[in-house]
Amino acid sequence: MSHLTILPTVLRDAALLVSALESLQLNPRLDGTVSGFGGEHQPVDVLIHLNDGLCLGWRRQADGSLGLVGDLQRLNRSNHLAGLLSAITRTYAAHLALREAADHLPGVRLEMVG
Repeated sequence: MSHLTILPTVLRDAALLVSALESLQLNPRLDGTVSGFGGEHQPVDVLIHLNDGLCLGWRRQADGSLGLVGDLQRLNRSNHLAGLLSAITRTYAAHLALREAADHLPGVRLEMVG
């Protein structure tokens, strides 16, 4: 029996993203702006400030997904960005799986530990 499970990682639910970011202790804020090169500002639906002064945001796209917004030139210098994005995506997928399981198992209390 395989132990591999494929979880969806397209971010669509802003509230679920906020919950995932909070569980990673990233202190998300709703509605903000991400500053880019030359003073350019992009509005976002969800915003986090990273310890190294960088910001990441997510903005609703035409297809309903949440697209990542950030200053690529500055983010490209970050050594931990790939791992952070992976952790955010995995945590979001886990929260989504728990929510969907709870929808199918009314009266059962599910929680993520660890």
